[in-house]
Amino acid sequence: MTHLSHRNSIYTPPLPDTLIPSDFADDVAKTITCAITIQQIPSPTFAEQTRANFVADQFRALGLDEVHVDDVFNTYGLLKGSGGGKALMISAHTDTVFPIETDLTIKRDGNLICGAGLGDNSLGVAGLLFLAEFLQKKAIKLPCDVWFVAPSREEGLGDLGGMKTAFARLKSNLKAVINLEGMAFGFIYNAGIAVRRLHITTKAEGGHSWLQFGRPSAIHSLMAIGAKITAIHPSTNPRTTYNIGVIEGGHSVNSIATDAGMWLDMRSESAESLSKLENHVRQIVAHSVQDGVQFAIDVVGDRPAGEIPSDHPLVQMAQGALAYVGVDGSLETGSTDGNVPLAAGCPAVTIGLARGGNAHRLDEYIDPTPLADGLRQLVALSIWAGNWGGD
Repeated sequence: MTHLSHRNSIYTPPLPDTLIPSDFADDVAKTITCAITIQQIPSPTFAEQTRANFVADQFRALGLDEVHVDDVFNTYGLLKGSGGGKALMISAHTDTVFPIETDLTIKRDGNLICGAGLGDNSLGVAGLLFLAEFLQKKAIKLPCDVWFVAPSREEGLGDLGGMKTAFARLKSNLKAVINLEGMAFGFIYNAGIAVRRLHITTKAEGGHSWLQFGRPSAIHSLMAIGAKITAIHPSTNPRTTYNIGVIEGGHSVNSIATDAGMWLDMRSESAESLSKLENHVRQIVAHSVQDGVQFAIDVVGDRPAGEIPSDHPLVQMAQGALAYVGVDGSLETGSTDGNVPLAAGCPAVTIGLARGGNAHRLDEYIDPTPLADGLRQLVALSIWAGNWGGD
């Protein structure tokens, strides 16, 4: 057995001898193959059913209990524990930012493997399947039940909808959540930033650009609002940001636009600072009211904030799992499925399995070099968290 001497004396049960590097060569190759298989199944946000069904088939083949896909395409599988107490959830989202017609061809550049959605989050889902198989194959029986969950709707306008549904279903019997992302190995996300997204629209009568020049334009009005928004200087501490990600409207170059819209993303480390930014935006819109133009603001995204401190047992175990593979982990904040349990007061961390880059781009890639250590980290953390009694 291998033991870890933890700096803060957090209880961590011994690890099985199977957690040695040589045991993971085949697992790495199999996990990469699995990730590519998953990546080849198109899975845009709100259209994850085919990928969800694939994951469900894998859960059944691994012998998990209570396997099913729910109405929003979350996939569930249960590995029963040997004792009582609250359960552990391991999660990895199945959706991608890419449309269903996206070219998913895999390319290799030296050690790098390139493919849209491969790192975010096909590799994370493959890691979820790896862990379920590893615990079964090695006959590692944790005292608590483990829910393996592949949530949908993590990206963009999905607004963490899959995790919100899954967590609402399981929360009464959960002690902690470990959320997986394919990239960002070496980082531990123990805090979720608040995110608010608005769809700001304008409508006007419109007309001919020459004959009715001077009539209010939906696009001109929207551009004026956008210019005022981009002049905002948000707080740097706590860090607060905004981004106008999409602008839409009009139907021809020589027409006064009858409708226009913008999609605004706002984020902050502080819910209070985010609220101040949103109020500022709403005041800009209110002060832009004019005859002949209608304005509307719809909330299209609301990701809650939450965190656990660096000395929380789950964070310490996550850092210990990285130390076990020789990595000094860094604590980070971000917007992931982990936001949902954190906001509800349930301990959660998000960890990475490998490294990569160009996320959300067609030339997204992973560097699988640290994947063996990423998988060992995952197993160690899951065993310790499974044996942890909770707060």
